[in-house]
Amino acid sequence: MAGTDGGTELRFDPPGPGSWTLDGVHFPRPVTRYFAETHRDPHEVGTVDFARYFGTLLGALKIDYVNGFCYIQVVPAAEEEIPQRIARAEEVFSGKLWREQLREWEEERKPASIAAHRAIQAVDPDALNDEELAAYLVRCRDHHAAMVTQHMRFSGSAIVPTADFVVRAGEWAGRSPAELLVLTAGTAPVSAGSSDELEQLLVALRADPTARKLLESDGDAREVLDELRALPGDAGTAVSAYLDLVGFRPLDGFDISEASALELPDTLLRAIRGAVADEDRGTTGGTTAGTGDADDRIAEVRRSVPEEHRAEFDELLAEARLTHHLRDERGIYSDIWASGLMRRAALAAGRRVAGRGRIHEPEHMVDAGLDEMVSLVTTSAGPSADELARRAQYRATHSAKDAPPLLGPPPEPPPDLSGLPPAAARVMLALGLAMEMMFGAAEAPHEASLLRGLAASPGVYEGPARLVAGTSEFSRILQGDVLVTRATSEAFNILLPLLGAIVTDQGGLLSHSAIVAREYGIPGVVGTREATDRIPDGARVRVDGGTGEVTVLG
Repeated sequence: MAGTDGGTELRFDPPGPGSWTLDGVHFPRPVTRYFAETHRDPHEVGTVDFARYFGTLLGALKIDYVNGFCYIQVVPAAEEEIPQRIARAEEVFSGKLWREQLREWEEERKPASIAAHRAIQAVDPDALNDEELAAYLVRCRDHHAAMVTQHMRFSGSAIVPTADFVVRAGEWAGRSPAELLVLTAGTAPVSAGSSDELEQLLVALRADPTARKLLESDGDAREVLDELRALPGDAGTAVSAYLDLVGFRPLDGFDISEASALELPDTLLRAIRGAVADEDRGTTGGTTAGTGDADDRIAEVRRSVPEEHRAEFDELLAEARLTHHLRDERGIYSDIWASGLMRRAALAAGRRVAGRGRIHEPEHMVDAGLDEMVSLVTTSAGPSADELARRAQYRATHSAKDAPPLLGPPPEPPPDLSGLPPAAARVMLALGLAMEMMFGAAEAPHEASLLRGLAASPGVYEGPARLVAGTSEFSRILQGDVLVTRATSEAFNILLPLLGAIVTDQGGLLSHSAIVAREYGIPGVVGTREATDRIPDGARVRVDGGTGEVTVLG
């Protein structure tokens, strides 16, 4: 299949045999050459690990990149592994094996990952000589690859208990997935941007009038952040700790092409001000969350569950709420942070090579592969400045809407689960629903000024629509705006204090956009397919996160 690239035809050939589906949810734009090289194999290794751990009939989720666009292929487990997988599925539910992984994550993997991130972050790449910088680039890439595998390895524990609850509670209570997923709200504070460092920052700012005055000053944002860092006492310590935690995270997406928080000081400073304002109001989320009291919501749904299933309903909901924070935590504290550190190293290399006249702009270094980066730093070889500029321009001018949704033959129908033992069928049903809730989109038709998507986070909000295609446009987001975008990653949570609601083209009820909206308590409508095409920037819109409707008011 072919498309056009400014008069140059793009070929979209399948990257291998079988059916390949476009992933426009996690990757709404083409990725860099570095990311395509780094991401593919570690991602597959991680999916193999989680599929075996949970006894699924899935062998792996293969990914590959065509013209920079991510395509996924579902690979079944090898036939000889099926008996072992079926036996493992029995253990998953009887032993609640996700708890074992949750303990591993909280007690081992997460602390070790943070320590590894901080060790790499402590190195100043600009202070390294060429050979040291080349080695540092390799170190950052190897760390990034390991974190991609870790992210995927914990996927089962992040989604199976939640999806299993939705499947079974839906049958008992006759409730939609949207109504049931709201019951997990409040269990993943990281998805709302919360952290110990942010809480300490808010406490310190509240107690220090000098810091508050400086925070609200109208000076240059970067200088204000630097001055806040330099304050004596608790305020300066807390600001430094928070910026060290979030400063190098890419704010939208997983690729090294995405700007980090400290590269957008004005947006970051306004987000901190928004968090302080929320604290002053005694709120933890948006102005019209509409989700009500969590206990009341749970009790209302529980009443519609037949008496004989209520104890199991309680148990399944408890497990979903226990593990739900893994959905975003495993990315934020694994490959998202690692990607930001790789970007930091690449930009340092870019500044050095641009200073030698080898590339046009330091930013263009992110469009080199790792070996190309090393060559550009240490030798006279590597891609030309014009070639890297061409790659950057291509990424800036294309989106997933330019790529076909399917390559190769149509996918095989889902396997018939009726002949499987109950536990094996149960884990596959949960996994299938989870995939649907991550990648699905609404199918309801739109009207002239009314778009229909998936009701991701309840509540109603009216405000100006702000169309954002990437981090380069984050500075346009004003307090109270309705974010209208193709998709977001979990790292976007830092900016939630600026938003009144979220509307996306891509993603289902378990997409990161949906989760961050529910956790922060602002209305969210996802999977509209066409919001970025049909809603003018600046138009006043009404977002109803309970019905999944977005109305353009004018």
